[in-house]
Amino acid sequence: MNIKNLLVLKKQALLFSTLYTIALLIFSLITIDLGGIESFAPSFGDKIFHFCAYALLTFTWFYTLSTQFNVQKSKAIAYISVSAILFGIIIEVFQKVFTNTRYFDVEDIAANVLGVLLTVLVLLFNIKRDVKKY
Repeated sequence: MNIKNLLVLKKQALLFSTLYTIALLIFSLITIDLGGIESFAPSFGDKIFHFCAYALLTFTWFYTLSTQFNVQKSKAIAYISVSAILFGIIIEVFQKVFTNTRYFDVEDIAANVLGVLLTVLVLLFNIKRDVKKY
């Protein structure tokens, strides 16, 4: 990836993170009829989706805060991890309160938290590795 592409990516980070967050909110609150595909998916497929969705949410906002807003990386990790976990809990509550087809699931929250925590561990490892290089 060349410098020009990196600059474009940096400038679009806030837009991408915001759109991703809005899409995650919307898809968490609407009902999607998969036409029987659920029978082919593993029983824990929903948890894998939650894990991946929140890992990506954490990474995109970390990248946005640390590159576009120059927030110190350790502070960005702290802000984003707390925010992403709270966002996931709030969405689960919204599913119970505002929808008839979705429900509150503690296992979904656990999958969200695990996705956030794995991303945090990877980010911390990379930060520590980068510090050792210098």
